[in-house]
Amino acid sequence: MSPFTRQSFNFLNELSVNNEREWFKSNQARYEDSVRTPALKFIEAMQPHILALSPRLTAVPKKVGGSMMRPQRDSRFSKDKTPYKTNVGIQFRHFQGKDVHAPGLYLHIANDGCFLAAGIWHPESKALNAIRSCIDENPNSYKKALRELTAQGFEMQGSQLIRPPKGYDKAHPMLEELKRKDFIAIKPLTIEQVCSANFVELCTQEFAACQQLMRYLCFALDLDY
Repeated sequence: MSPFTRQSFNFLNELSVNNEREWFKSNQARYEDSVRTPALKFIEAMQPHILALSPRLTAVPKKVGGSMMRPQRDSRFSKDKTPYKTNVGIQFRHFQGKDVHAPGLYLHIANDGCFLAAGIWHPESKALNAIRSCIDENPNSYKKALRELTAQGFEMQGSQLIRPPKGYDKAHPMLEELKRKDFIAIKPLTIEQVCSANFVELCTQEFAACQQLMRYLCFALDLDY
């Protein structure tokens, strides 16, 4: 069974309407029962499957400092000052990565859209340059990864440069890929899928289709995979 239920989505929906600390505090028990506990159970159930994909990926079912992202928003640099996220984010990231910018696999659960993702989000400039160099020098393995992802229904998304990156010609055959600032493959999920009995198996199968991309990015960043 999927640990996630309609109650998980109902709570997130109510939170979006009552996004304030007092409300969250008085509904903390419901948050634990319908959101955090199911998320931790999901991470626990996925752990052997994630490690089978790569022993360098982490699946840690801890309330703090594990694979589940904290519910509090960082609103310091945002006009939106609401204190809580209205989604659940779970990242199975490379053990050598310190934060969300590490290569990894990701599950996003929200009423306005659920999805699975694989790759690297907002890599720092050194890592970004390394990935671009790798695509420039080893395009065929990257193209193979893209073909596998497309066949499985994933799509490369994220922010891109408008102009060619420094040092690359505008006639470069891989220009559109070199302009990427994120190397993230995304596949949407329905709420029914997230709540279905075979959700863990579904995620395992979908993440397996991202192996070529994950191997490629780790190779580009000189990380074991």
